[in-house]
Amino acid sequence: MTVKQFKLPDLGEGLTEGDILRWTVAVGDTVDVNDTIAEVETVKAAVELPSPFAGVVTGLHAEEGETVPVGTPIISIEVAGDASDTPTPTTSGEDLVPAAATRPAEDGEEKQMTLVGYGPREESGGRRRRRRPEATAAGAQASFNLPPAQAPHPAPAPAVAEEPVFEAPRARPGAHRVLAKPPVRKLAKTLGVDLTEVTPTGPNGTISRDDVQGAANGAAPAPTGARPVSSGARETRIPIKGVRKHTAAAMVASAFTAPHVTEFVTVDVTAMMELRDRVAARREFRDVKVSPLLFVAKAVMLAIARTPEINASWDDAAGEIVLKHYVNLGIAAATGRGLIVPNIKDAQELSLLELATAISTLTEVARSGKTPPADMSGGSFTITNVGVFGVDTGTPIINPGEAGIFCFGAIRRMPWVLGSGDDERIEPRWVTQLAVSFDHRMVDGQHGSQFLADVAAVLSDPGLALL
Repeated sequence: MTVKQFKLPDLGEGLTEGDILRWTVAVGDTVDVNDTIAEVETVKAAVELPSPFAGVVTGLHAEEGETVPVGTPIISIEVAGDASDTPTPTTSGEDLVPAAATRPAEDGEEKQMTLVGYGPREESGGRRRRRRPEATAAGAQASFNLPPAQAPHPAPAPAVAEEPVFEAPRARPGAHRVLAKPPVRKLAKTLGVDLTEVTPTGPNGTISRDDVQGAANGAAPAPTGARPVSSGARETRIPIKGVRKHTAAAMVASAFTAPHVTEFVTVDVTAMMELRDRVAARREFRDVKVSPLLFVAKAVMLAIARTPEINASWDDAAGEIVLKHYVNLGIAAATGRGLIVPNIKDAQELSLLELATAISTLTEVARSGKTPPADMSGGSFTITNVGVFGVDTGTPIINPGEAGIFCFGAIRRMPWVLGSGDDERIEPRWVTQLAVSFDHRMVDGQHGSQFLADVAAVLSDPGLALL
């Protein structure tokens, strides 16, 4: 038996640290390769960290809520192996895995560990996390070195402060069999919802999609590290970390790097609302949410095709403006951990039904806090929907690396002047305000105005999309 330590890997795009949100294993548990051992929050999103080893957990070296630099050992796992192959531990406390958290590839090259798995999952499938009765106190207290009883050369080592080992909370016992259709189970897996803890409201005690979505929306955790408010407290302090820290840095950089220009327009969208009702009634759309945001997104795709400058990036090093022939459409989403902007890859290629499905999935996963880092990178244009909060409009800050951001306000019944001359009349109509902020280095006023006018025209008369 040997004890191997797993260092926190780079969770994507050169990130330097992560917050341990929660441990899903405890000292003494048995884990397989690819079993989730912890949930870690980065400046991008919360991700599940899989185990690179199969064995028994002998030590957890970070506390829940703690910020851990990349490359720091976070867990020790005792694995089966030939004792003759066990490296001699050094007095510096060096662990048994390479410093960059790598493993030899089949062709002999070093391969960087990734979050999607470090090796093939066994055919047996199910996770095995059972506490080993014979786990000794020495094994449970293992830190960055092998337990003394297993050291091949038990020579005296310099005094080193022993690292703490934290006991992770145990899962709730008494799990019961649940009734849910396969699509509901798939949604629960995507949103990270434990079906055994969902109260069923469907026929015969079955769990519905609404039950899963309600559980996901209601499970958003409070800001990590926030101090509880006591009676009479005048302040609450919340550590600036994770998504909030990244958002703050990105918005400051954007506001003071890109010269922002914001334009507004008020538009009658009655025709769009009528089209929405007709589309929602169609058979193929019965399982997806048909919201006004869907038609705004489609109108944005059409307008970008006519004004490619607003779907670009500024390459200062090369001295070039990069016009993108694809649209990775970002949708700003408010979550329990702060504002994030996951994006839909190649949104310009999607049909209306495919776009509706993509938006629904994106927002559901974002609210659950399970958005993978890949969905947070590579965006080219963003939509922020402030209308869901009853807000009419705003001056949005451009997402860093993009040339523009579109703001969609609340849709209200308002008096509107129709006709002209002797035929002029006032009628109640569905009205909304649209806004676009753009980087004036890449987008001239003419281009920004044309883009906004094109979106407004399509929402006012969706039939124009045929032209």
